[in-house]
Amino acid sequence: MQHVTRAGEPMDVAGVIPSVDQTAPEMVLTDGNLQDVTLDTYAGKRKVLNIIPSVDTPTCAMSTRHFNELASNLDDTVVLVVSADLPFAAQRFCGAEGLDNVKTLSTFRHPEFLEAWGVALRNNPMEGLCARAVVVLDIDNRVLHSELVSEIKNEPNYDAALAVLTA
Repeated sequence: MQHVTRAGEPMDVAGVIPSVDQTAPEMVLTDGNLQDVTLDTYAGKRKVLNIIPSVDTPTCAMSTRHFNELASNLDDTVVLVVSADLPFAAQRFCGAEGLDNVKTLSTFRHPEFLEAWGVALRNNPMEGLCARAVVVLDIDNRVLHSELVSEIKNEPNYDAALAVLTA
């Protein structure tokens, strides 16, 4: 089992986050139209998965805004913000913030994503939510960058995620 912290307190994370050069695991998530989507939905595009606990937290909101800004400058790239938030709440947040360069996806119908992608918070009050992580995929769904953020209240390393897309 992996571990992260929240305000310095250890939290278990089940599963193993995909590693660089690995092919990404399959996924099914729910979009804002309540449709199930897979990686094939975004075929031909590079994918940045900004995996967060909830857009209703300051750090998650900040990372979503930041990736929205970065996405506006990236060709053939889609930013997928993955959380346990209901699709309605995630869409409402993005609409209120004017964020139109990210796509929000929910684990609410597909909790199997959490462990398959190594972000399943376990044995703590946040169980059922995603740990904070960023996974960048090429057009063939090969992992270019992978980060499980060690302190859940911290932002991810944007520069490292962006570097693999601009190399």
